[in-house]
Amino acid sequence: MMKQAEQMQRKMQEEVALIRVEAAAGGGMVSVQMDGKKNVLGVKIDPEVAGDVEMLQDMMMAAFNEAAKKVDEQISQRMGGMLGGMGLPPGLI
Repeated sequence: MMKQAEQMQRKMQEEVALIRVEAAAGGGMVSVQMDGKKNVLGVKIDPEVAGDVEMLQDMMMAAFNEAAKKVDEQISQRMGGMLGGMGLPPGLI
């Protein structure tokens, strides 16, 4: 059982490493790409918003938060799929 748990943990880490998400804010004026470990892979900023620092800060924060939420959702989905076959009681996944 312990060996199976270790294998599943390795598999999960591999799955998380493959996750890539993109999130946008301000109607696409700011976008963020993030991996499964929540490392930022890229940021795009429309030059039109670069002059308004407060608005840019708000959009950046919204885009980063949305990207992190998408990563969490992807991890949950993948973990649920992997653990679903183990016969665990509901609520533990």
